[in-house]
Amino acid sequence: MPSPVVELNRAVAVSMADGPDVGLALLDSLTATGALAAYHLLPAARADLLRRLGRWDEAAVSYREALALCATDAERRFLTRRLAQVPSTSQ
Repeated sequence: MPSPVVELNRAVAVSMADGPDVGLALLDSLTATGALAAYHLLPAARADLLRRLGRWDEAAVSYREALALCATDAERRFLTRRLAQVPSTSQ
């Protein structure tokens, strides 16, 4: 059944097959719909793709957005660790 969550999962799968830039384009289209605006896994997935592309500052912003939406301690710890691994390019 089509749904925004299925589209999110599809974008992640496409990124693994075709590259993070292709998956990011799909995620950006999904983000534009506003359908998952309060769902922490959308900015978390976006952050991971941006990290894989070396777009550190944008990845950090997306990790922070995911953290703000995250409800569980385990996921919060994971996202916090990922955010700490993002090199800072702003001085």
